[in-house]
Amino acid sequence: MLDIYIDADGCPVKDETYKVAERYQLKVFVVANKYLTTPNDSRVQMVVASSDFDAADDWIVEHAQKGDIVITADILLAERCVKKQVRAIGTKGVEFTEDSIGSAVATRELMQNLRHMGEVRGGPAPMDKKDRSRFLGTLDQIIQQLKRGG
Repeated sequence: MLDIYIDADGCPVKDETYKVAERYQLKVFVVANKYLTTPNDSRVQMVVASSDFDAADDWIVEHAQKGDIVITADILLAERCVKKQVRAIGTKGVEFTEDSIGSAVATRELMQNLRHMGEVRGGPAPMDKKDRSRFLGTLDQIIQQLKRGG
């Protein structure tokens, strides 16, 4: 089908996604553990998952299908999507693929261990204009590929 699923808790590129989806007339599922304000558009559907751990991720994995796109900063969710042949894009515009997801998961675990040991503090760098531009380009490119049957 070609629907877009947003792992919406803390997602910094929701507005960009809405604009691209509107241009292509695509359905967007905004999935979170609590209600978020979304555009008044029949193609944008807010889904409130339970507050259980990973409930939003589980909902996305259950509903997304091959030919859909998931937008997430959660590497473990991206891994689950890639295994289902669902296209997954990070919020900074990097697509997670079968070739890249293994190293992304390993890097995540390494950084988590370093933070736990106190060697590294903080998280990823904040979004900037370059990240938003890369995200928009990647999203547009993937939509074009999927529309061509790729």
